[in-house]
Amino acid sequence: MITGFRLSAALSVAAELAISDRLADGPRTIAELAAEAGADEDALLRLLRVLCAVGVYTEADGSYTNTPLGESLRTGVPGSLRPLARMMQDPALWAAWGNLTHSIRTGENAFKALHGVDVWEHRTEHPEFNEIFNDNMAALSSVVAGAVAEAYDFSELKTVVDVGGGLGVLLAAVLEKYPHLTGTVFDQEHVVGHKPPPGASPSVEDRWSFASGNFFESVPAADAYLLKSILHDWPDEECVSILRTCRRSLAPGGVVLVVEGLLGLPGHEAEAAFSDLNMLTLPGGRERTEAQYAALFAAADLELSRVVHTSARMSVLEAR
Repeated sequence: MITGFRLSAALSVAAELAISDRLADGPRTIAELAAEAGADEDALLRLLRVLCAVGVYTEADGSYTNTPLGESLRTGVPGSLRPLARMMQDPALWAAWGNLTHSIRTGENAFKALHGVDVWEHRTEHPEFNEIFNDNMAALSSVVAGAVAEAYDFSELKTVVDVGGGLGVLLAAVLEKYPHLTGTVFDQEHVVGHKPPPGASPSVEDRWSFASGNFFESVPAADAYLLKSILHDWPDEECVSILRTCRRSLAPGGVVLVVEGLLGLPGHEAEAAFSDLNMLTLPGGRERTEAQYAALFAAADLELSRVVHTSARMSVLEAR
């Protein structure tokens, strides 16, 4: 457990060098992989020895092959983990986790305390890492988007805005499931998806729009707001501000739908706990219990009306 960072580093390098992509069409030798990836042959051999030992790749007669774990590091496969692994190539993220002691002693955000800027400003200043982050958010959203669209009944709603929705993977899934809906993905200009994700139907394209701005200031009017993995990025005060922004533009009878993993949800305790520590270290937010989200809603003049659990680890907290 103590040396787990070494495996994270090895996986991150394999993802950065696109090893799983290079094995997509079948076995390759170490010489072939090294030449294609621009890597030192002996060093790459030593890396793959580790990743074979933990079941990411297999080796036979000097050639390497993906296992099911290795397949998950390929680009573009459903729920691809390659962007997540590549995020670890950012030295600022590695350093922030090395500053975790500061957070635990002071309660302050480790990233900002170390670098002098928050993680959002850092990504704005480093577009190469921002692009990887956006790809990761889209990949992670693809895992839960269908589950949210299946679990929550949107049939009584007409317009939905995906607040902080990035490339709009969740919005696309909801519009696909409910052909009467029109939707808008809303995010910062350098992030927002100007068109639906690849694979969206012509019907979704016809009902799709995008808008850019700052969700602390304003959001497009709608009778439903989706906020997936947004509030956990922020401390309580900022969460209340975001919710108040949505409340101001919410149509009468509308809903604010917060999609988050909950602390205390049976079967997901370890994942939620690690995510909570990640929020402390990187963006400065936190994971929360259902009661803590209810308190945020109340502070924003909203009321938690129900919680809908999905087949994924995420739950939909409906506020009115």
